[in-house]
Amino acid sequence: MLLGLLVLSAFNFQFSTLKAQNNPYVDDKIIHFGFSLGMNLMSFGVTDSEVQIDGEIYHARVSNLMPGFSVGFISDVRLCRYLNLRFCPGLSFSQRTLTYVTESGTPVRSKSGQFKDKIDVLSIPITVPLYLKFSAAREKNYRPYVLAGGGFEYNVYRDAERPVLLKGPDYFVELGVGCDFYFRWFKFCPQISYRIGFANVLTPAEQNNFLTPDNRFYSAALSKLTSRMLCITFNFE
Repeated sequence: MLLGLLVLSAFNFQFSTLKAQNNPYVDDKIIHFGFSLGMNLMSFGVTDSEVQIDGEIYHARVSNLMPGFSVGFISDVRLCRYLNLRFCPGLSFSQRTLTYVTESGTPVRSKSGQFKDKIDVLSIPITVPLYLKFSAAREKNYRPYVLAGGGFEYNVYRDAERPVLLKGPDYFVELGVGCDFYFRWFKFCPQISYRIGFANVLTPAEQNNFLTPDNRFYSAALSKLTSRMLCITFNFE
């Protein structure tokens, strides 16, 4: 809510001052810094194991995406008029819900007979990405751009007693679009991007000795989880 009000106020102020070019030489700097705040929606690419567990085959899907929060630091190097190299380490917080169904349509029950068809999967990844930013020519006080890059991330939240344990390391590619809006003392840059992870971040059930009999089938029903994330970011530079 606070970010939404901030964005609305920024746009109202920006469009009221379009006739005057703010900060005309800011893009001529060889290097500059900033910070980012944003929201994210994390998901999974899910591959089922198709293995029978107590006579049933289970299928999982991501059924609920909880909005998360992201914060980061920006280092930007000017390569030429239209191209910049950006290093943007950050930290994200997010949660996803996996829902399990049986192939036969019978209710999902634990060993103790309780309904347990949904579990929450939490993650707190630290990301170390590198991007190329391709910008259009500046028009008055705005300048659209596209972003492409990739990097490495490490999930620092690993609770071995949870039904699905995520591995730490992952690597990803990311594509995004945004627009620089120029103010007198800074640039405000809303951006939307989509990130695709390539590593299998699932810890197999047989490698997690902390799983209880009730929880083991949640991991055993899966063979692969890959990360997905949609990011709405507000950069201040």
